[in-house]
Amino acid sequence: MIDRNRALGRSRRIASLGAVVVVGACGGGGSDDPAPPAGPTSAARIAAAGSTAQADGNACAPIRPFYWEIGDRTARLASGSVASATDPTVYTAASPLSIASASKWIYASYVVQRQGGVLSAADVKFLDFTSGYTSFSSCTPGQTVQACVDAGSNGVYHPATDGKFFYGGGHMQKHASLIGLGALANAALATEIRAQIGTDVALAYSEPQLAGGIVTSADNYAVFLRKILTGDLKMGELLGSNAVCTNPQTCATALATPAPAGESWHYSIGHWVEDDPAVGDGAFSSAGSFGFYPWIDAAKTTYGIVARRSDAGGGFDSVMCGRLIRKAWMTGIAQ
Repeated sequence: MIDRNRALGRSRRIASLGAVVVVGACGGGGSDDPAPPAGPTSAARIAAAGSTAQADGNACAPIRPFYWEIGDRTARLASGSVASATDPTVYTAASPLSIASASKWIYASYVVQRQGGVLSAADVKFLDFTSGYTSFSSCTPGQTVQACVDAGSNGVYHPATDGKFFYGGGHMQKHASLIGLGALANAALATEIRAQIGTDVALAYSEPQLAGGIVTSADNYAVFLRKILTGDLKMGELLGSNAVCTNPQTCATALATPAPAGESWHYSIGHWVEDDPAVGDGAFSSAGSFGFYPWIDAAKTTYGIVARRSDAGGGFDSVMCGRLIRKAWMTGIAQ
């Protein structure tokens, strides 16, 4: 009996101790609780991003010369001009550049802002490139938006491609004509776009092509990206929304994509979602074929830009470099 009572007492003490431990673990975080692990310091991030941009043996080396920048909703946080041994061009934040398909994010943001942040089903189809307007070629500088739609087969609707992703300029060109921009040529078009995204974003059109005609600088594009991050532009609420699959190799509803071979991204409202299952980090972006590559990270806390001018097809070379700079910034470790 004595041994049994001792055993019961010991069991009660152990149970009582266990209860104390559980309560302590679920409490309000006393002064003895360990602090959560801190992220990289600003100095470490800046050093890692700069080293990555300047490295000789990674994906940034082949795209020299270029300018890069990373910032948050308030300001530029780090930047640099990377020189080339064979090309004397120096790109800076102020360099005017034809940004090609990086224009798409701006047009989509214009539409979102004009529509008060609420898009119709038709708007979505035009802006995620599933509208069926899939035979666009190009505009010429002296045309209006409507004249470009009417040229060649630019405005031809193809029922067989309706509902399927096809990357091209016809969707936005036709959409612009339908919402009343048809009479606008380059200068008036720029004025109209800026009336919605902000007159503090300086830009011009080299041709009245909504999906690819903008000329601007990294400095001005950064203003645009910061406005998304702050919520001044309603695009911030729609990043990644209504996203469709884009890789014809893995998705029956995708017909044509310029995304890197072997990667499966999604396309949202005028911008990419870099969410490939193997290498994607979920960033939102809009790479242009001449090498201008802007992005916002998946957490919607920072933006970045790689800015340069290359031959057509250089956009995703810039992506490969920008992806490394972005990772270096996030981790504080040079890539």
